[in-house]
Amino acid sequence: MEIYNIETGNFMCDGGAMFSVVPKVMWSRKYPSNEDNYCNCAMRSMLVVDGDRKILIDNGTGDKQSEEFFKHQHLNGDANMLDSLMNAGFSADDITDVVFTHLHFDHCGGAVKWNADKSGYELVFKHAQHWVSKQQWENYLNPNIRESDAFFDENIMPIKEAGKLNLVENEGELFPNFKVKIFEGHTPGLMIPVINCNGQEVVFAGDFIPTAANVPVKWLASYDLNPTASLAEKQEFLAEAVEKNAILFFQHDITTECCSLIKTERGVKVDKCFPLSDIK
Repeated sequence: MEIYNIETGNFMCDGGAMFSVVPKVMWSRKYPSNEDNYCNCAMRSMLVVDGDRKILIDNGTGDKQSEEFFKHQHLNGDANMLDSLMNAGFSADDITDVVFTHLHFDHCGGAVKWNADKSGYELVFKHAQHWVSKQQWENYLNPNIRESDAFFDENIMPIKEAGKLNLVENEGELFPNFKVKIFEGHTPGLMIPVINCNGQEVVFAGDFIPTAANVPVKWLASYDLNPTASLAEKQEFLAEAVEKNAILFFQHDITTECCSLIKTERGVKVDKCFPLSDIK
């Protein structure tokens, strides 16, 4: 098996949103912000290559939304998904499976693009099956008022209409060496991949733990719809991750791709930080 970091670009979000009730005097020591209190965040995907199967986890924002919308997201950086795939030696046509952690625009927007004359949409990964949890799909169809602005029909309905969308009802093995865990705190049916990479467990942490600074149990993002559930899920997950010597891969940490964990008297903490390419 081989795993690759696929950078899709960066965006900026308010530090208070990323760290919720944690005071700025504390989180600013762990994660930088500019004078307007904005933190620059990555939008990483991961490519998992295991035999003939090539699985892409999430795929950034894409480019279908309006210029005004993207301006509010403060997109920046030179990376884009297709170039990152090419740099790894692959193309969109090589992808056999796309796994969505959830359907917020910055995680699934890159799976659908405008057609040539912008009269409609077409799939970016035309040979791929696409996977999302059944809970998240139902949540997308009936979103609450707080979350509805994060969903766009054009990001997902063309996949459904093409017959390429598969709903995952239960956590467990999705493919050989690739299982998913389902959580409810951030959004109903958040699906977090856990990869067995040649004997090493690697967790695509997604929005469950967006940055290394969010590893401590109480350091939640205010984007979590149900913070009480997030706390309980995170506490259980981190205890298990330490026992299994799991490595976390961070989707949104601008400087840290991966870390190992260590149990301390004050809870589970970040141990060592390193790039994904160090995992063989």
